[in-house]
Amino acid sequence: MQLQLPEASVEAQRASRLLHNLIATEIRLQQGWISFARYMELLLYAPDLGYYSGGAAKLGKDGDFTTAPEITPLFGATLAHLTAELLVSSPALQPQILEFGAGSGQLAYDILTELAAGDNGAAGLQAYYIVELSAELRARQQLKLQAFPQVQWLDRLPASFSGVVIGNEVLDAMPVELVLRGAGGWLQRGVGLSEAGADGGDGQFIYIDRPAEPALIAQIPDAESLTVGHLTEVHPVAIGFMRSLGAMLKAGQGGVALFFDYGFPAAEYYLQQRDQGTLMCHYRHHAHPDPFYLPGLQDVTAHVDFTAMAAAALDTGLDLLGYSSQAAFLLEAGIGKLLLRTPPEHALAYLPQANALQKLVSPAEMGELFKVLAVGANAELPARFSRHDRSHRL
Repeated sequence: MQLQLPEASVEAQRASRLLHNLIATEIRLQQGWISFARYMELLLYAPDLGYYSGGAAKLGKDGDFTTAPEITPLFGATLAHLTAELLVSSPALQPQILEFGAGSGQLAYDILTELAAGDNGAAGLQAYYIVELSAELRARQQLKLQAFPQVQWLDRLPASFSGVVIGNEVLDAMPVELVLRGAGGWLQRGVGLSEAGADGGDGQFIYIDRPAEPALIAQIPDAESLTVGHLTEVHPVAIGFMRSLGAMLKAGQGGVALFFDYGFPAAEYYLQQRDQGTLMCHYRHHAHPDPFYLPGLQDVTAHVDFTAMAAAALDTGLDLLGYSSQAAFLLEAGIGKLLLRTPPEHALAYLPQANALQKLVSPAEMGELFKVLAVGANAELPARFSRHDRSHRL
């Protein structure tokens, strides 16, 4: 496949080659084959070289993609008000926030800034925990959030937590397995190496398929009805994460977890029409399907199976509190009212914010593709969120 994408700098290409060599070495050590999930894990998180652990800009206009907090501070301000409302209405919740994968730190900054300006005040928040796997991103966050002493960084989910958990575009960044319906049954697609080139260097990455374990296919409803050649993803890492989250909130005896991401319920995820899956790569605001292109310099993601995520949470004893489009959720949470704090007649200030809000809620942009899954223990969402709830579709 010949991709017409922006050229990487010489330094970036060198870093990509180092990661290529690291992955190739692991493939050889594993008898010529690693699972796609392991390949994706190395692409994204290999120390110093992976996409999220290297030094390249990732978010915003200078990065590879733009997330909701990078579009407008209204997103974080809305979550600040909803968090304050949840803490007041649910006595079992401690005044704490835990954000998983905070990116540039912009969302935490906007939430804490809004809380500090409100009646509840950021001082009423005991702690804002950030679980961040990337040392490079953690350093950026620490610089961004140095004015907020409540912020503490963790290397992993704590064993127990009570409060509000926020994950914005976290689940889609977790490694997935690729599975393919073959003529003789389901196959697990992994990564191997072609023969070395004339220069004696490592060969190129190639797909190699092996028979899949039945447990890997169990996530797919009515898997045997899909036709030969159907390629899709399953999400064992994200499922494991949701189970760990459930154990953490149950141990804390009270919590609400909100996940914003793009994806579908299982009945839509595994449609026959979506027979090449949802895996996608993002490089300099270009989307393309080749995960072997410039390892470490591009993001690799897959859409979220929200049915599987909800089921994993329920398996640990959590409650399903809600599932809706991002548009409906943000509007019920009051983002429109926050926009109107800037008078519409002040066009120079109002119009950029209105345009940014439109990106978050328009069905043609992020409003419908992005969903919000809410799960929790000893807590519930305000009753108004039930008006647009789609939990019955999961």
